[in-house]
Amino acid sequence: MTDTADFPITLFSFGYKYEPPQDVNFLFDVRFLNNPFHDVELRSFTGLTAEVADFVLDNSSGKECLRHLEATIRFQAKELQSSGREELRIGIGCTGGHHRSVAVIEALARLLKKDFPTVKYYHRDISRESH
Repeated sequence: MTDTADFPITLFSFGYKYEPPQDVNFLFDVRFLNNPFHDVELRSFTGLTAEVADFVLDNSSGKECLRHLEATIRFQAKELQSSGREELRIGIGCTGGHHRSVAVIEALARLLKKDFPTVKYYHRDISRESH
């Protein structure tokens, strides 16, 4: 069995309204998840806050999304490393890159870091505009 602990995985959030990235192995669209932008009390926050993360992820769609993404990323990391690739880059997008994709990246990074200590993550568009 291949040891994937040192296989670099980079995760990042982005907003589709700023164009999807080109330098990735996979893009995932999470615009189907609950959108905090439509809640006046949550709009000005980002997916870095617990209230927004709970709004996005603490429901059946959010939990199922995380479960599938985590399994897919784990499988791809193992397969890509076995085939000689040097890294896995994954972009996860929502409309503006402030709420849903940020919450998903934060949660995924926590889940994956248990077995992949080289996981890196960032939020490409989180500060592109004020809310």
